[in-house]
Amino acid sequence: MITRLQLLRNIGLFDNVSTPATLDLKRLSLIYAENGRGKTTLAAILRSLGTGEALPITERRRLGAAHPPEVRIACVGSPQPAAFVNGEWDRTCPAVMVFDDVFVDRNVYSGLDVAPEHRQNLHDLILGARGVALARRVDDLATQIRNLNTEIRTKGNAIPVADRHGLSIENFCALPQQTNIDDAIRAAEQRLAALQQAGAVQSTAEFATLGLPAIDSAALSNLLGRTVANLDAAAVAAVQEHFTVLGNGAEAWISTGVGHTAGGVNAAPDLGCPFCQQPLSGSPIFAHYRAYFGDAYRRLQTDLASAQITWETTLRGDALAGFERQVKTAEDRQRFWSAFCTVPAIGIDTTAVAQAWQHVRDRLLAALRTKRADPLVAVSLDADAQAAVTVYATLAVQVAAKSRELVAANENIQRVKEATRAGNTQAVDDEVKGLKATKCRHAPENAPLCDAYNAAVRAKEQAETDKTAAQQALNAYRNTVFPAYQTSINSYLTRFNAGFSIEQVQPQNTAGRPSCTYQLVVNTHRVPVTSGNVVAGMPAFKNTMSAGDRNTLALAFFLSMLAQDAQKATRVVVLDDPVSSLDEHRCVATIQEASGLVRQVAQVIVLSHSKPFLTRIWQHEGEANATSITVSRDGAGSTLEAWNVTDDSVTEYDKRHAKLREYAASNTGNSREVAQCLRPLLEGYLRVACPEHFPPGSLLGPFCRIAEQKATAGAPIMAATGLTELRDLNEYSSKYHHTTNLAYDTEHINDGELAGFVRRVLDFVRA
Repeated sequence: MITRLQLLRNIGLFDNVSTPATLDLKRLSLIYAENGRGKTTLAAILRSLGTGEALPITERRRLGAAHPPEVRIACVGSPQPAAFVNGEWDRTCPAVMVFDDVFVDRNVYSGLDVAPEHRQNLHDLILGARGVALARRVDDLATQIRNLNTEIRTKGNAIPVADRHGLSIENFCALPQQTNIDDAIRAAEQRLAALQQAGAVQSTAEFATLGLPAIDSAALSNLLGRTVANLDAAAVAAVQEHFTVLGNGAEAWISTGVGHTAGGVNAAPDLGCPFCQQPLSGSPIFAHYRAYFGDAYRRLQTDLASAQITWETTLRGDALAGFERQVKTAEDRQRFWSAFCTVPAIGIDTTAVAQAWQHVRDRLLAALRTKRADPLVAVSLDADAQAAVTVYATLAVQVAAKSRELVAANENIQRVKEATRAGNTQAVDDEVKGLKATKCRHAPENAPLCDAYNAAVRAKEQAETDKTAAQQALNAYRNTVFPAYQTSINSYLTRFNAGFSIEQVQPQNTAGRPSCTYQLVVNTHRVPVTSGNVVAGMPAFKNTMSAGDRNTLALAFFLSMLAQDAQKATRVVVLDDPVSSLDEHRCVATIQEASGLVRQVAQVIVLSHSKPFLTRIWQHEGEANATSITVSRDGAGSTLEAWNVTDDSVTEYDKRHAKLREYAASNTGNSREVAQCLRPLLEGYLRVACPEHFPPGSLLGPFCRIAEQKATAGAPIMAATGLTELRDLNEYSSKYHHTTNLAYDTEHINDGELAGFVRRVLDFVRA
């Protein structure tokens, strides 16, 4: 509540106005001002106090003032007044609500048009503080979403396109981290490579078994160590000496000859020599032949010869070359298949194998030749031969192990072949890109960027969820408030005797601020409320609504807004000339509404240039709850003073009524003046009692004729007895009225007759 306008300095017509305590404002405060005295300035100051806007005051800086405007207004709730100094308020009074031309211009219409911004502001008025907060929440979230969209685009653009491998920024940043990503990429790339070379994959053979010829060193050692038990060294020496004498081929020749002897080496001693037929029993050498060419010796020789042939064949050069070709083939296949699956490296040193191969071959064959040269002497592998066998055997083990690895890898190769028969190249290519993108997504340089992007996306999703909920809450609130507001407006329009109503008051979501739409209904015809060009000849707001209609509509909007306000009881309502352009019958309703507000809100401040309007409000409330102020001239400016409403409240009707009461009571007063008061008093009464049938300028006589016609037609204006009485009173009072009697000023007056008609007139206007 505002208690006093303490100081008005350098603003409008107020040079330096400080008000005394006698001008304290009460629950109802009436401020009268002639046009141009500063009434609008006071309304602007109070609006600025409520909103905190400085412009309504600063734009009214007093012309020629050396200092800026200064205002101090005492308000309930603080011992210090609210001060406007240096272009701003130190505190405000948000409870202040002002109805003035600015309210109309902002929220209802400007000139003759209702523009989009009017419907936007009206939308906020209808919603009230709670609804505006809901709408602002929706707007704030929409702004937040727009800002987040910009942030998302910025953060997304910071992530290299190449690292995304064709994925959208959303899908890229959503990729989860994957363990062993490099292995997965490699495997996928191998599958892709296999599909891209499906023909070669299907035609390329798997790994074959690799191996070096086995060397049974134990068996060889046994062979080299074998001798003939019944063959002594003397016999061997004698035979070999004889072989030497005979020369080359002797041993074979003799062995053949022995074979031609019946029974061979086991022939009877008395048999003759197959060559000379001499008895063999007397030949000392033949006994040696029998031992030398016996079965044990022959088997030994055979075994040695066979072993030599075996190792010469097994370890021949072609066999080594064949092994080297096998290794080369394995290496080629390893290089091919390693592109598609996991296969072991070959790792066989063919040079080392060749050296070991040749070395062991030489050493073994040398040992066999030595043995064969002297079969009866046990031979063992020397250290060099044993080392050669060991090296070779080690390499053979390594080759065998590698062969097993390669053969085992054939399972992987078989899977690759199977996959290429049923695989989808594009799908695997997409998989490779996805895996590479996953690796890039979680790379140290990209992970923070993606996390920031995802955080912005989550924030946007949350904002969208919140906006949906806020919009639903707003819609639910609108569905309750807008119908109630329409009903309230039409209720006020009815009380204001407006010839129109409104319908289809509906919210409207637009690209910018929310708006609302409504239609006027005039004589059952709908008139759209819109701005822009109006089709010639078509009804519209600008050509349908009079100035009084437009002001009535604006006041109905304001009062409906106030009626829906949950904080109404705390409001300070300022009405600046609410009867501007209103017809008299609407003035009465406005007076009633203004008076009714006094009991509903914390304070009502009414400013007007119409004394009758203010005085009638005063009469409704009385002096106890009201204060009255006038804005009066003070040199070239204006000041505030107390206003005695009572002096200005007595109308001509009141004066005439008092004069008749005094004459009836004490027969005092000028009888001619009393007689001349009768008819104006009756006409003043009928102007209020029957305004639709007794408009301004009407006379009593014509009204009586109209009333008689209405009664005859079955639509009486008043009771028959009242009409009869009115005709009698008119007949008498017309004698003393200038419009019906040119000699009214000299018409004879009988005091007794006059006293009777005075009492009858007073009784009639009292009924």
